[in-house]
Amino acid sequence: MTTTPSARFEFIDVLRGFALFGILFVNAIDISRVGMGWIVLNNGPLPDDPLRDFLYATTQTRFVPIFNTLFGVSLFFVLSGARARAARPWLVMVRRLVGLVVIGALLIVVYPGNVLYEYGIAGLVVLPVVVLAPRWVTLAGGVALTIAAYAVAGGGLAATPGLMLLGTGLAAYGLPKALGSAGRGVTAVFLVSAAASVPLLWWQVSADIGDPRFSDLGGVTGIVMAVAYTTGLALLWRTPLRGALAAFFEPLGRMALTNYVAAAVVFAGLAAVVDFGMMTAVWPVVLTALALIVVQSVLSRIWLARFVYGPVEWLWRSATWLRVAPGRRVAR
Repeated sequence: MTTTPSARFEFIDVLRGFALFGILFVNAIDISRVGMGWIVLNNGPLPDDPLRDFLYATTQTRFVPIFNTLFGVSLFFVLSGARARAARPWLVMVRRLVGLVVIGALLIVVYPGNVLYEYGIAGLVVLPVVVLAPRWVTLAGGVALTIAAYAVAGGGLAATPGLMLLGTGLAAYGLPKALGSAGRGVTAVFLVSAAASVPLLWWQVSADIGDPRFSDLGGVTGIVMAVAYTTGLALLWRTPLRGALAAFFEPLGRMALTNYVAAAVVFAGLAAVVDFGMMTAVWPVVLTALALIVVQSVLSRIWLARFVYGPVEWLWRSATWLRVAPGRRVAR
């Protein structure tokens, strides 16, 4: 089965919004540098914070693999569209990825740790495979590189090229439709990944490794939980909760780039006026992030009712196709 590029899969937007939701809590703590000033001043570790430990167990290394894989899914759809519309589809993809590098480079001013320019560069590296190789090679390469990255480095930046290829290959074999329908295969993957997550998470917590991004164990636990999160959300998508999930997460997902950039700017601005560095608990940052993501969901829905794309997405698409992208929606 090959997924057709003309179909828009609502669940993929919901999943992207869900990933953005989780990533915001990671980024908010990084940008605000909560507690870092206290550590320097007292030359020692922060006091115990159950909420910080909860975030280590549920968000760090869990949502970035989802976001990364979805970037590969988007590569497949954009390339499919470029092949149908452009004489040199590879050039369209180069412009798209270079555009993302530029956006990420500009965002470094307020958030040096943003992943956008890394995604753009990694995308350029894997682009020849995405454009030229058959889908089975893309998928096999993605699986091999991802396994190698987690086996050697515990994931992180090293896993980015593999996860991108994995997302592209899976999209070519119909992953978006499979997740949206959540059949027996999705259920089986959820049960296996959820069962594997329990001992891995227990091991991570027992080992007291702190931030799991700096541990191979934390990285492996994160990728397994990411699979459980993804398939679990797909199963919820087939329940009466579907409407609520779509209402909250779909606008976030359709404007993911705009919301990612806006959140970084907001927290950088707050960090300039609020002394997060001397706080020993993360709850002020977490509550602020939660309020921000709710506001972003509402504003994104309002925006998309009037415009076809988010503002940053509009700029990115215009640069990709070297023509002004559609702006306001046309009333019917």
